[in-house]
Amino acid sequence: MAKSPKNASGRGQRDLKVKVKTARGRKLSSTLWLQRQLNDPYVKRAQADGYRGRAAYKILELDDKFRFLVPGARVVDLGCAPGGWCQVAARRVNALGEKPGKAVGTILGIDLQEVDPVSGCEIHQLDFMEDDADDKVKGWLGGKADVVMSDMAASASGHKQTDHLRIMALCEAAAYLAFDVLEEGGTFVAKVLAGGAEGSLQQVLKQRFTKVAHVKPPASRSDSSEKFVVATGFRG
Repeated sequence: MAKSPKNASGRGQRDLKVKVKTARGRKLSSTLWLQRQLNDPYVKRAQADGYRGRAAYKILELDDKFRFLVPGARVVDLGCAPGGWCQVAARRVNALGEKPGKAVGTILGIDLQEVDPVSGCEIHQLDFMEDDADDKVKGWLGGKADVVMSDMAASASGHKQTDHLRIMALCEAAAYLAFDVLEEGGTFVAKVLAGGAEGSLQQVLKQRFTKVAHVKPPASRSDSSEKFVVATGFRG
């Protein structure tokens, strides 16, 4: 086997990127996606840390900045599949009671599809846009939530404007559920696209919360147009 050429430091090491050949029957876009996944440091970190996907680091980084996942918090994760955000939240709100002397939190995951169980979390298969979804959520929680968060994204159409409208519609629907289930002082976190939670939703969020920020966490890919809206201090 040929030896790797030495780098400038003389240590004989270099960064190696995995290249994926375009297999017969596989689209170029699929090949590029697979190549990006194989070379993504967050994908590798997620595997090493036991998270179900790289998206876990987005909520970790957002919480590091805004500190809404505190021990004892009751959290609703909308569109929770595959469960990475639930995993992070469970650890941070002490849902498993692993932090002695700290309050024990609650994580409620909601998704249209079945999701494999996550330790310390209660997961339900539900369309959160159903008329009685808010009552079901409060019933499962035994009260109101401290945090409603969503990493949902509509299936990509390939048309930028259409995708933007779809994801904004999801964000708006999630926000209105949050208005029904959040405690006063609560936090709403949701994925949007570049441009932020705009128009009427932006105005409503500013009316309902004391502070509204738009953030692109480091774990969001640089070529992605996604951002997150973090609205804190729900006015009730």
